[in-house]
Amino acid sequence: MHKANQIVAEALAEIKEHIRPDVETLELNALAEEICRRQKVKPAFKHYRGYPSSICVSINDEVVHGIPSHRRLQAGDVVSIDFGVRYDGYFGDAALTVAVGEVSDTAQRLIATTEEALYAGIAQVVSGNRLSDVSHAVQKTVEAQGFSVIRDFVGHGIGRSLHEDPQIPNFGPPGHGPVLQPGMTFAIEPMVSAGSWEIVVLPDGWTAKTRDGSLAAHFEHSVALTEKGVLILSKL
Repeated sequence: MHKANQIVAEALAEIKEHIRPDVETLELNALAEEICRRQKVKPAFKHYRGYPSSICVSINDEVVHGIPSHRRLQAGDVVSIDFGVRYDGYFGDAALTVAVGEVSDTAQRLIATTEEALYAGIAQVVSGNRLSDVSHAVQKTVEAQGFSVIRDFVGHGIGRSLHEDPQIPNFGPPGHGPVLQPGMTFAIEPMVSAGSWEIVVLPDGWTAKTRDGSLAAHFEHSVALTEKGVLILSKL
């Protein structure tokens, strides 16, 4: 799993370097597929439940699952990239949000808060804690900055399948759910809106946008709880 996630981390770093004004999102998808060929791994998302592409590219008010197209990035955009691979029977999965050129103060704060919330959640992956301690830490961090946690999508277990139990909401009270113990592996992924948490799914059946048109951001790491503490598998 560490190898799978390191490939994901390296790919996201390379894709991030290509994010600039006038780039088509299909070009980013082509780059991800070229990386998969180079690394001799399978993209995890392509054909998963009918999804047509190897990455998800979600722009501005798109929360998750944006499908790559001939759409070009523009200065001021906020773009989220979600990517996963299958390597030797195990999965890696991670996401990040990037500013395209100069963005608004709100956009900068939204991106920073969402990443901060990810690490606040990861910090709760401790033996003896409950799963909802992760959820609560994410929500507390996000709402302290006046933003909203998206409630329709969740983090998840990960391993031999891309999505495994348990689901990990990004909100809720602490002290509930399974007790965390070494050997557990999770994908923790705050999805955050600058406005309301409500979303709508576009007619393509995949792209989820904020109902009120507010900006959204998304960060994700796959992590493992070991005897020595939490290991962020998808961090370079």
